[in-house]
Parts: sequence; C-alpha cells; structure tokens
Amino acid sequence: MPAYKRILLKLSGEALMGDDAFGINRATIVRMVEEIAEVTRLGVQVAIVIGGGNIFRGVAGGSVGMDRATADYMGMLATVMNSLALADTMDKAGLVARVMSAIAIEQVVEPYVRPKALQYLEEGKVVVFAAGTGNPFFTTDTAAALRGAEIGAEIVLKATKVDGVYSADPNKDPTATRYASITFDEAMSKNLQVMDATAFALCRDQKLPVKVFSIFKPGALRDVVMGKDEGTLVHV
Repeated sequence: MPAYKRILLKLSGEALMGDDAFGINRATIVRMVEEIAEVTRLGVQVAIVIGGGNIFRGVAGGSVGMDRATADYMGMLATVMNSLALADTMDKAGLVARVMSAIAIEQVVEPYVRPKALQYLEEGKVVVFAAGTGNPFFTTDTAAALRGAEIGAEIVLKATKVDGVYSADPNKDPTATRYASITFDEAMSKNLQVMDATAFALCRDQKLPVKVFSIFKPGALRDVVMGKDEGTLVHV
C-alpha cells in the first residue's frame, strides 16, 4: 500500500539534461516518466512542478546585467517548455497529462485553475504546473510548496542529484552523513540548503513535509511513495 494518496513532485530542470550541457536529454526524460508511471499505477495522484534551469542555462550568459524580473519571466517560459516535453513523453507512455500554466498562454497550455487541477487529479491524470508561481522573485521550489499546499498534497517530493540531506556536502566532505529525518527548525538552524527560504517557511507553516531523494537512483521514487527508508524526510 502506498504511504501517500496525493504527492507533489518537484523536478529540477537540470535533472532533464542527463549528461548534456543544457537542453532535454531524451533517454533521461523517458526514464523519469517510467518512474512516474510506476507510481501512478499504484493509485497515487501525482502533480509535478518542474524548473527551467536546463533551458535557461543555455541563455544565461545573455541574461547578465538583465533586469531580474525579465530574467525570471524568461525562466518561467523555460518551465513551460519543459512541462510540454514532460507531458508529451507521458502521453506516449500511456499516461494522461495536463499542463496548467500560472501565466496565460492559452493557445499552448491551459491556465492554472485550482478546482480544475483537483478534478484532473481525482480523475487519475498527472497535472504538471508550469511557469512557477507566475511571479518574478519566486523560485520553482516556492511554486512547489504553494501548489502542494493548494492541492492538499500530503508531501512534497524534492527530486535532486543527491540521495537526501547531508550534514555537509558529500562531494567535498567524505565524513558527511545522511539524515533519515530532520525537523524544519533543525535544518534551518544547521543552515542545510534543502530548499530556498520562502519555500521552506511555507512548507513549515502549512505542516507540509518534504522528502529529498535522488531522481537518478532507479526505483527511488517508488520506494519513497511506499514509505520506505529512502532519502531524507523534513518535517515539523
């Protein structure tokens, strides 16, 4: 039996690059969708927020000196591109996906409307939330916390390159140890960079737990959903 009925999965745009310098690696996105499909077959309702770093990285040099709000809007459009790619790959894998954007581009994707999103989830469709919160100065981590709270997700699953939260950077410190679980307050006092401060505070205030795990570890997403000891649980 899955441990959760409804989850919010936060994917970084960089996760889609695979070993490429930027853009979307086909094999990587197909493998990710297979992991997501496995979870939906368990009867879990899945909503996704994806970043745009893999696309924005390709134009980041040109954004130097650019107005922050303008750069953020470019980043939001990058997340829409990733969301479309993700939804298309899901459709080909037999999943029904719906992309909902926080900024209005109705010829491309439908606007985010909370009751509609909830309806899609109840119908077993995967909902991909694009364009972050729709506002500059907010990260896609914050969008994940916000949408997770709005849709009544039981947990935010933050998929990263590492298999949890460590006492130090495991790539630099061989003595770094992984926490199985840690409270929001402990993570803040130890200055562990789990999410940005706004997203973190929102999850803590809404008593919305966060699980940090590696999306590159085969079967990890399923193990998390089944409640196994995988990654790090951040809780109140």
